[in-house]
Amino acid sequence: MFEELANNNSFLHGLDPRGKLIVVFLFSIVVAAAKRFPVLLVSLTLGLLIVLTAKVPARELIKRLIPVNMLILFLWLFLPFTFGGEPLFFVGSLAVTREGVFYATRISIKSNAMMLMLIALAASTPIFFMGHAMHQLKIPKNIVHLFFFTYRYIHAIYREYLRLKNSIKIRGFIPKTNLHTYKTFAYMVGMLLVRSFDRAHRVHNAMLCRGFKGDLYSLKKFSFKTNDIVSIIFMTAMILIMGVMEWTQII
Repeated sequence: MFEELANNNSFLHGLDPRGKLIVVFLFSIVVAAAKRFPVLLVSLTLGLLIVLTAKVPARELIKRLIPVNMLILFLWLFLPFTFGGEPLFFVGSLAVTREGVFYATRISIKSNAMMLMLIALAASTPIFFMGHAMHQLKIPKNIVHLFFFTYRYIHAIYREYLRLKNSIKIRGFIPKTNLHTYKTFAYMVGMLLVRSFDRAHRVHNAMLCRGFKGDLYSLKKFSFKTNDIVSIIFMTAMILIMGVMEWTQII
């Protein structure tokens, strides 16, 4: 969550969130479809520049990239050995293939490039502005509602988890590698789901009592300014260049 950074002052913070959502969406599509390394390197460089423009602190950036790269590290332990192709070298009886290394490298660059853009978006746009921007872009209401309520109540569900965790600690529970520990965690997850469902039901009834009919209203009025138009044109041009590089193979 970057809510504490979303009120900072930078060029990216002043842009219309609708334009930022459109750019991130188009960028992610092109990067996800790209296979050529020059295109992927351009996308990674562009992502780094955007994050720098958003003035995201290095510590916060690294903290949010670590989980993604831990998953990528897990892929690196398997893909080079299981992807068919020309062997580069052997680790014992296992062959590390050239194609497997290239495939893992593509996934690494793609994941980090898209995460950098998403981090820049989240760090420069308040969550509720982002939700209202999605609504104005005619994204289906159910998706917008899911986005809003996930952000609003994920903290409440986390507090429920902490209460359950503290309650089993008070009763002397010490996690071990045994059936009792697995059953205890299973019960805790089950109770968390039950309490989450019960809270969702109460919230739904409360909203109906207040006349909620599925419409979202915002006091913030969005409008495209000169900076927004110039930024969208520039980023769209960069995305088109990446697409041309990928599908015409001019480089």
